[in-house]
Amino acid sequence: MIDLTQIPSPCYVMEEQLLRRNLARIRSVEDRAGVTIILAFKAFALWKSFPIIREYIGHSTASSVAEARLAFEEMGSPAHSYAPAYIDEEFPAFLRYSSHITFNSLSQFERLYPQVKASGRDIHCGLRINPGFSVVETDLYNPSAPGSRLGVTAERIGEQLPKGISGLHLHNLCENNSYDLERTLEVVEEKFGHLFPQIEWLNLGGGHLMTHKDYDTDHLIALLNGLKKRYPHLKIILEPGSAFAWETGVLVATVADIVENQGVQTAMLNVSFACHMPDCLEMPYKPRIRGAYQEPVAGKPTYRMGGNSCLSGDFMGDWSFDKPLQVGDRIIFEDMIHYTIVKTTLFNGVTHPSIGLWTLDGRFELYRRYGYEDYKSRMS
Repeated sequence: MIDLTQIPSPCYVMEEQLLRRNLARIRSVEDRAGVTIILAFKAFALWKSFPIIREYIGHSTASSVAEARLAFEEMGSPAHSYAPAYIDEEFPAFLRYSSHITFNSLSQFERLYPQVKASGRDIHCGLRINPGFSVVETDLYNPSAPGSRLGVTAERIGEQLPKGISGLHLHNLCENNSYDLERTLEVVEEKFGHLFPQIEWLNLGGGHLMTHKDYDTDHLIALLNGLKKRYPHLKIILEPGSAFAWETGVLVATVADIVENQGVQTAMLNVSFACHMPDCLEMPYKPRIRGAYQEPVAGKPTYRMGGNSCLSGDFMGDWSFDKPLQVGDRIIFEDMIHYTIVKTTLFNGVTHPSIGLWTLDGRFELYRRYGYEDYKSRMS
């Protein structure tokens, strides 16, 4: 258990024990299914923890030059790279830092593949496919919505892949279970299965929430083993992001003020939903607060949580507590490591939370503290 007296506020705190629990489970799936599982930086890129991660997983996936370079320099291995559109002046850097490069469209592959060949590097080229099917309910995260810009449909590919394509990549899940993957694979095999004899690897993308307590990993392993049995020549790759950091840490905040307006009490915090917990507003979803009731309870002190930016909608609610909140009380937002730190902003110059690790031996290791120079350097 984290000793809050050692933690500054605001601060993201990841617990090493919980991270290793997830990593062990991911490694177990990899070993039992005979597949390759890599870390997706878009959900989790806390590079100071990479020495721990490298004990279990050796590779990562990147969607930008910055992520690809981070993979090369801090994970110590070239990235499996995919970008919706490669920019001409950046593409040479992808060639330098990548082992795999997946193209979002046939036109980008045709235009940039000559550079891959000319590089002389052993880079495996892939094509992202769009099966036109997804179980993702939130449109913001649905890559197969009508008119999607992501991936190539079966009709556009036809019967033959272009020379130079050695793999296919799909990414149609978002924190889903293995049964959702099963439904997705049925559609993918129906529409793209005729292309599988032409490729060497198949990347099943991310969204496999295999560290969730209710995830059926035995079913996932059976599903992957069945896929390998049908296509024994294929190397199967998965690239979850959230699964690595799922429920591994918290965001520690402090009550700075209590505001009441027309019977609504708002606990004003030293963090911001808009700046520090953006998925709460984008998804949207209501995070859990340690020691609070997730829904209002009649007769108990009840509060909205107010963010510390000037955005009117920078609040969420309501939570009930056993006793009234006071200025200076700590508010602990659960499960705030994945898709938080990578998406934060410096809107309003609101102080960015520090980042640290609660170690196995019960110490707080400060990774980074942010200040004025971080804000100033972003602005020019």
